[in-house]
Amino acid sequence: MNTLSSLNLVKSLENLNPETPNSQATYALISVHGDPTAEIGKEGAGGQNVYVRELGLALAKRGCQVDMFTRREHPNQEEIVELAPGCRTIRLTAGPVEFVTRNSLFEYLPEFVEAWLNFQQQTGRNYTLIHTNYWLSGWVGLELKSRLGLPQVHTYHSIGAVKYRNVENPPQIAAIRHCVERAILEQADCVISTSPQEAEDLRQLISQHGRIKVIPCGINTEHFGSLSKQVARQKLGITPDAQIILYVGRFDPRKGVETLVKACANLPDSFQLYLVGGSREDGADLQEQLRIQALVNKLGLKAVTVFTGRISQALLPAYYAAGDICVVPSYYEPFGLVAIEAMAAGTPVIASNVGGLQHTVVHGETGLLVPPRDFQALQSAIHKLLEKPILRENYGNVAQNWVQSRFSTSGVAAQIDELYQSLTLSTFVQEIIQRQKLTPELEKQIQNLLKSKVLKSSEIKALEKLIDSFSNGIVQWATS
Repeated sequence: MNTLSSLNLVKSLENLNPETPNSQATYALISVHGDPTAEIGKEGAGGQNVYVRELGLALAKRGCQVDMFTRREHPNQEEIVELAPGCRTIRLTAGPVEFVTRNSLFEYLPEFVEAWLNFQQQTGRNYTLIHTNYWLSGWVGLELKSRLGLPQVHTYHSIGAVKYRNVENPPQIAAIRHCVERAILEQADCVISTSPQEAEDLRQLISQHGRIKVIPCGINTEHFGSLSKQVARQKLGITPDAQIILYVGRFDPRKGVETLVKACANLPDSFQLYLVGGSREDGADLQEQLRIQALVNKLGLKAVTVFTGRISQALLPAYYAAGDICVVPSYYEPFGLVAIEAMAAGTPVIASNVGGLQHTVVHGETGLLVPPRDFQALQSAIHKLLEKPILRENYGNVAQNWVQSRFSTSGVAAQIDELYQSLTLSTFVQEIIQRQKLTPELEKQIQNLLKSKVLKSSEIKALEKLIDSFSNGIVQWATS
């Protein structure tokens, strides 16, 4: 049976009764160390937390049921938190009920798997797919896939082989991580890469096998683009004529804050440097913040530098909008969520020419790209934009349009939901074929459709109608 006749079968299904019942998709998003409800800026809370939370909320808006599983880090944390209708965070107990660094979590993953299975059994909820985030969650997903046969989608968020490439003495966990990351790529049903660079890294450094689909991260563009610069500065008490250089993120050596501070130390312009982000009093990031503060003092920048501390998601758009330039000086960045958030606010970005930043920031259009760790190149780029306000404004306008057209949460969630549907549909159809008595001709047509690489969203939905019809006894074709 050729593809054309198979597609004709799908098109003919569009005349089925639109009131045909449709089972609601139920997805499990797993983020062991990144609590989707955590306050951003806390140790262990960053871009991954935002990615999972925003994806879960966006999928729920599309009518899906989404449970986001993470690990409980404090006895007072609620087990279940409903973020929106159809979207909730579920905290499972695995290991001590306290914060544990990512490098120390691997030994508690078997407990997480058992806790997940117990939750499923107790609640009776059947998940149609699991989407794991970061290698730790990926290990959990492989175990669940093996036991339950569930389709698995995975997002890496960072790759160990890239992270430790220039590290002389990587931690012992690095070797385990590499093996797990290779197994994920080769065994998961599909890996989502958030940038072409990440997809290339996976092929070159991890494995030539496995399916990869490039889908960028998404953000709430309305949230981050909600304020004008004038209103934002009034809200934050920043004078209209101040030149604001902005950094947003954790205090982590890999984020390159030291390079930014050194670049600012040699600027001929008048400016204020806002370092937006906080640290835990007992966290490793506090030591890095103290080191940066000492460097600021040593280089004579104390009077022009503001350490804001941890900022809520509600207030973050004001800082992005108030900035003249947002600098993302990371040494390694798989995607670069901060760059996208800043551009959504209409603020041009100067970023390191690494990882996903090479694709999220368009050099010479939405901002500038500079070599990592090169404070002189960064200084030159900052000076160029500070002395050319019209260029800054042009970059900012293009940046805002770029993000709205490519990185909106709703648009990205639609792509991911379509991927989910294609994977879950295949599994579901195989079960239907086994239960129903289909003619060999019809079974062949359906199998051909499942193998097709060019099914559109409307065609997937049409095939779903057929399957729902079989499931509910509306259509029954049997052999004579």
